[in-house]
Amino acid sequence: MDTRQQSLQELHQIKKMMERSSKFISLSGLSGISAGICALAGAWFASQKIHCWQYGDCQFGDLINDTDRKVQNEVLLIAILTFVAALATSFFFTFLRSKKTGIPLFGTTTIRLLWNIAIPLVAGAFFLIRSMQLNQYELITPGCLIFYGLALVNASKYTLGEIRFLGYGQIILGIINLWFIGNWVIFWVAGFGVLHIIYGIVMWYKYERVSGINNDTND
Repeated sequence: MDTRQQSLQELHQIKKMMERSSKFISLSGLSGISAGICALAGAWFASQKIHCWQYGDCQFGDLINDTDRKVQNEVLLIAILTFVAALATSFFFTFLRSKKTGIPLFGTTTIRLLWNIAIPLVAGAFFLIRSMQLNQYELITPGCLIFYGLALVNASKYTLGEIRFLGYGQIILGIINLWFIGNWVIFWVAGFGVLHIIYGIVMWYKYERVSGINNDTND
C-alpha cells in the first residue's frame, strides 16, 4: 500500500513538473479581482463624464460647453488609465504568486503566452483605431470585448484552462453588444468588471485557497 501511494505521489510530482514546463500557472485569482475592480471604477468615471456632458448635471465641474472631440479624448484617456491600472495590479499579484510558488515569472512559456495574447489584441487595436477614425465609437466596447475574449481563448492552451471560459464570456457579451450599442456601460461592466471578479474569486478559491490550506497542513 505504501509503495502504491509513493508511486502515485511520484506521478503527481511528474505531472506538476510537466505543467510547470509547458504552462504558465502563476496567474493569481487576485489579479482577476483587481482587474475587475479597475474596470468598474473606469466605467463609473467614464459614464459620469458622458452623463455630465449630455445633461449638464456635472459633479466634476462645468463641462456643458465641451466639444464632442474633447469628451471623446477624455473618455479614451480614462480607458487607457484603467487598462494601465488593471495591468499593473494584475502583474503585481501574479508576481507575488510566482514568488510564493517558486515558479519563474518569465521564461519560454511566458513568451508563448504573451505572443498568443498579443496577436488578437494587436489586430483589435487596429480595428478600434480605424473605428475611431470613422467616428464609429459605438463599436469600441463590443470590439474590446470580442478581441480580448479571442486573446484569452487563444492563450488558454499555455495557461490554466479556466481562462478559456472567461474568454468565451467576453466574446458572447461583445457579440450581443453589437445589437445593443447604446448600452455600452452595462456590457463593459458585465464583461471587464463582473466576469473578471467572478473568475478571480473562482480561481483563488480553487487554486490559491486550497494551496494555502495544503501548505498550512504540511507545516
